[in-house]
Amino acid sequence: MGKNYTSTIELTVELDENRVPEKLHWTAEDGGISKEEAKAMMLAVWDSKAQETLRIDLWTKDMPVDEMKVFFHQTLVEMSKTFHRATQDEKMSATMMDFCDYFAEKLELKKS
Repeated sequence: MGKNYTSTIELTVELDENRVPEKLHWTAEDGGISKEEAKAMMLAVWDSKAQETLRIDLWTKDMPVDEMKVFFHQTLVEMSKTFHRATQDEKMSATMMDFCDYFAEKLELKKS
């Protein structure tokens, strides 16, 4: 048997006196990331026993609304791609991408 390896991803949240996030930093040494600043994050974890998703959604108080809209759009697009890789469900993946296009259109986001 091969040797098991452990990889760590670290999130650091600096809060103000009201416990509102002021700064977010993340580290993933295996990916060459060290204390990189971020304005928002979404983390989802599947609890198999409870059959439910546990989430942490954080954003700093200086995260601009226009950037939050782009962040959501890009997250939806990447979730659609991940869904396809995980399930190979072509029809639903295409439907999800159609929604992403609709979402971007309604928010008047420019395609990049």
